[in-house]
Amino acid sequence: MSYRDEIDNVSNLVQQNGNAWNAIDPEYVARMRLQNRFKTGLDVAKYTAAIMRKDMDAYDQDPAKYTQSLGCWHGFIAQQKMISIKKHFQSTDRRYLYLSGWMVAALRSEFGPLPDQSMHEKTSVPALIEELYTFLRQADARELGGLFKDLDKAREAGDEVKEAATQNAIDNFQTHVVPIIADIDAGFGNAEATYLLAKKMIEAGACALQIENQVSDEKQCGHQDGKVTVPHEDFIAKIRACRYAFLELGVDDGIIVTRTDSLGAGLTKQIAVSNEPGDIGDQYNSFLDVEEIAPEDMKNGDVVLNRNGKLVRPKRLASNLFQFREGTGEARCVLDSITSLQNGADLLWIETEKPHISQIGGMINEIRKTIPNAKLVYNNSPSFNWTLNFRQQVYDAWAEEGLDVSAYDRDRLMSIDYDETDLGREADEKIRSFQKDSSREAGIFHHLITLPTYHTAALSTDNLAKEYFGDQAMLGYVKNVQREEIRQGIACVKHQNMAGSDIGDDHKEYFSGDAALKASGEDNTMNQFAAE
Repeated sequence: MSYRDEIDNVSNLVQQNGNAWNAIDPEYVARMRLQNRFKTGLDVAKYTAAIMRKDMDAYDQDPAKYTQSLGCWHGFIAQQKMISIKKHFQSTDRRYLYLSGWMVAALRSEFGPLPDQSMHEKTSVPALIEELYTFLRQADARELGGLFKDLDKAREAGDEVKEAATQNAIDNFQTHVVPIIADIDAGFGNAEATYLLAKKMIEAGACALQIENQVSDEKQCGHQDGKVTVPHEDFIAKIRACRYAFLELGVDDGIIVTRTDSLGAGLTKQIAVSNEPGDIGDQYNSFLDVEEIAPEDMKNGDVVLNRNGKLVRPKRLASNLFQFREGTGEARCVLDSITSLQNGADLLWIETEKPHISQIGGMINEIRKTIPNAKLVYNNSPSFNWTLNFRQQVYDAWAEEGLDVSAYDRDRLMSIDYDETDLGREADEKIRSFQKDSSREAGIFHHLITLPTYHTAALSTDNLAKEYFGDQAMLGYVKNVQREEIRQGIACVKHQNMAGSDIGDDHKEYFSGDAALKASGEDNTMNQFAAE
C-alpha cells in the first residue's frame, strides 16, 4: 500500500468518527503506521520466513547467491549492522542476523558470564530475539522519520520534483527487519521443553531455529572437547517439536537448521534402540567402539549387543558414557545430516574443527547422493585461527606440488614476518574468497560468524582505553572515534537522534501541536553535527 493510499484510508476512518476525531491528522497516522509495519513478533517471523525460503530457492539455482550474517548480542549491535549494510550496499538482500547461544551465555545471563553449556536462562534467548527486532523496527522508524521531514521541507519549498522523489523513496522503503537464525542449543531439555522454548522464540520473531544433536544436560560449545551426541530418534523428536511449534503459530514455512557435532563428538550417553538389523538405531550403534566377547567373559553390569550373531561389549567410560570408534566422525556427520533432512530439517550445520573446503565439500557430496538439494549453514568461527589454518593449507599444497617452502617455518606461520610474503598473500586471498568458493564447491547457503561483535567490542574498547587513559587522553577518543564517525558517516554520531529523540519530538507535535516541548531545538548540542 502506498503512502497516499494509507493517508486516504485513515482519512475515511477519521471522517466516520465525526467531530471527536477532528484533531487527528490522517497523514500523521499514516506515518506512524508505516513506522510500525510489524506489530508482533509473529508478523516478523512470517515475513522473514518467506524471504529466507525465496533465498534458498535462489541459491539452488545459483550458488553465487549465498547469504551472510554476523552474530549480535544486543539490539543496538544488530541495528547498527543493518544501518551500515543499507548505507554501504543500499540493500539488505541476503543479509541476515545470527543469534549465538554462546554469546547469550557469555553476555546476557543473570548468572554472569557463562561457558556455552546451556546453563543460562532459556528465556534469555527469546528475550534477545525480541530486543533485536525492537531495535530494527526503531531503525525503520528513524529512517522513515527523516524521509517524512524531507517530504515536508520539499512541500514548504514548493519543490515538486523533490517531493515526488521523496514520496517514491517512502513507497519503496526497504525495512531493516531481516531473517534471524536463532540458536536453541540442544533444546534445553526433553522434546516438550524444546517445543515450549521454540514457541517463545518464534513469537519473538525467529523464522529459523538452529538445534544441535548433543545431549541437553551435557551440551558443550561445538569447538570444545567433551561433546556427547544422542541417538537419531531422540533428535528427530526435537526436530518435530520445532516443526509443531512453527505450525501451531501459523509460520508454515518456518526453517529448521539441524546441527551435527559428530565430527568432534566421540561419545554417546545412550545406546540406540534397534528393532532390526540396518535400522537407524542399528546404524548409530554400528559406530560404537566394541570388543567381541564370549558369554563367560561378561562382567557384572556389562552392557552387550548382538551383532551378526556375536556378542560385543561397547567400551564404557567411568562417566557411564560410551565411546565411538576413532575415525568415524565424518561418516556419522553424513548419517546425521541425511536422517535430519529426511525427518523435517530444512538446512544443515556441520561443525568442523577447521575451515577446509575439501573436507566440508566431501561430506556434502556424500549427503547429496541421497538428498540432492542439501545445503549448509556454516560457522566461519572465530574459534578457528584463520591466518594459521590457511597459511598451513597453502604451505602443504606447495610442498605437495614440489615447490620450495624452505623459506617458511610451518610451526610459526602466524608470524607477522610472513604477512607480505607470497605465501601470506595467497593465504589471505583464499580467506577472502572462502565464502564464495565454499558456497560453490561445498553447498554452503549461509555463512555466519558466531561471535564477531564480541571480539570487535573487546578490540575497540582496548584501543580506546590504551589511548584515553594514556598520553593521548581526550584526543584518543576524538581522533579515533568521533572524528572517524563524522568522516565515515556513522549515523550514531548523532546519538540523541539514534536513541529516538527526533521520533519522540514528532509524536509530541502530533499529540500537542504548537504546545509541544521539543528536545531538538537550537540549544541541542547534536546540532553541531548538522553539517556532516
